[in-house]
Amino acid sequence: MHLRSALLGATALSLATVAAAQAETITIATVNNGDMIRMQGYTDTFTEQTGIEVEWVTLEENVLRQRVTTDITTKGGQFDIMTIGMYETPIWGANGWLVPLNDLSAEYDVDDILPAMRNGLSHEGTLYAAPFYGESSMVMYRTDLMEAAGLEMPEAPTWEFIREAAAAMDNPAEDINGICLRGKAGWGEGGAFITVTGNSFGARWFDENWTPQFDQPQWKEALEFYVNLMNDYGPEGYATNGFNENLSLFQQGKCGMWIDATVAASFVTNPNDSTVADSVGFALAPNKDGVEKRANWLWAWALAIPAGTQKEASAKQFIEWATSKEYIELVAANEGWANVPPGARTSLYETAEYQEVPFAAMTLDSINAADPTDPTVDPVPYVGIQFVAIPEFAGMATEVSQEFSAAYAGQQSIDEALAKAQDIATEVMEAAGY
Repeated sequence: MHLRSALLGATALSLATVAAAQAETITIATVNNGDMIRMQGYTDTFTEQTGIEVEWVTLEENVLRQRVTTDITTKGGQFDIMTIGMYETPIWGANGWLVPLNDLSAEYDVDDILPAMRNGLSHEGTLYAAPFYGESSMVMYRTDLMEAAGLEMPEAPTWEFIREAAAAMDNPAEDINGICLRGKAGWGEGGAFITVTGNSFGARWFDENWTPQFDQPQWKEALEFYVNLMNDYGPEGYATNGFNENLSLFQQGKCGMWIDATVAASFVTNPNDSTVADSVGFALAPNKDGVEKRANWLWAWALAIPAGTQKEASAKQFIEWATSKEYIELVAANEGWANVPPGARTSLYETAEYQEVPFAAMTLDSINAADPTDPTVDPVPYVGIQFVAIPEFAGMATEVSQEFSAAYAGQQSIDEALAKAQDIATEVMEAAGY
């Protein structure tokens, strides 16, 4: 009996060891931008501390959104952690698709997360995703070209000034475009940019009765301004350029200005990556003269755990590590304060060393200026600045963005694109019963 008990005990122990070993590899889906790729470079530190191995699935933004949405709605179980944002998190949390992050350790200090980020990643007061970084949008511009043009960038520029500056800095002979902006299809790519541009011209997706508003003059004015600006002073093929494409153009010195995510600031000012690192200035996202809303958004790339994962404890350990104050200090120690993930924690902006970073204050000002509960000039029934926080939005807005990109590429007129956008949105909203 003693021998049999010992054998059974040994077998149970070996099975437990195998199970533990299997549980120590987590799979994370993430986006292929610089901060997330940087995080992957520090994964060995996490593995050394915890014994948990990490497998990465790194995807282009539009592909990531599609893959994680498909996986969570079909209960596919491919991922233990997903990189998602402020649009998906409250909706998926409300549906019971995400593990609540309501039991993170005291050392993690949930209250240190910036209120704008914490609120945007919660549903009914429960946090469902932890921000790796937070962002708004702002103007990044070449100070040397601005000076040569005899202009001075205001802290809060108008679209009218942006066009004037683009014209002055545009230099085809030197392969310098006056301005680089997103045109790439995808609700979170070019769709996000044209939505906030629309906000800054007084446009909105829906009126208070959920009636689509693409047939209103504010949308036509915004789209015509954008297309004329880019046709005159933007890069060729801008209709297919998203965040990463424009980042590359700016780093190569091929853009006088770029209006995009505040998180890009560390990449355009890093001399290892950017040929113009020493001559970059920052300003608030623009508004149309006389319109109170600016073209700035609010977003966080955040880490969430899909309900049903068998590795919840390990996944929570990773999220605590990757979005912690200690991770920020790890990056700062190795790469300098300018390269830490921004926009997520209050304590970062209270750190003396970080206050010396040239874009820190403008990033925080831009985040604080973005109000998802009051995104437009006229009243709306929705929350969200560059998105509308309803489940139907992602599919509908992706289609609309494709019509806009076709207009940017000259494949159809602005009037045709807006008419199709109106039809797409009307059909979706009627089918959904709004």
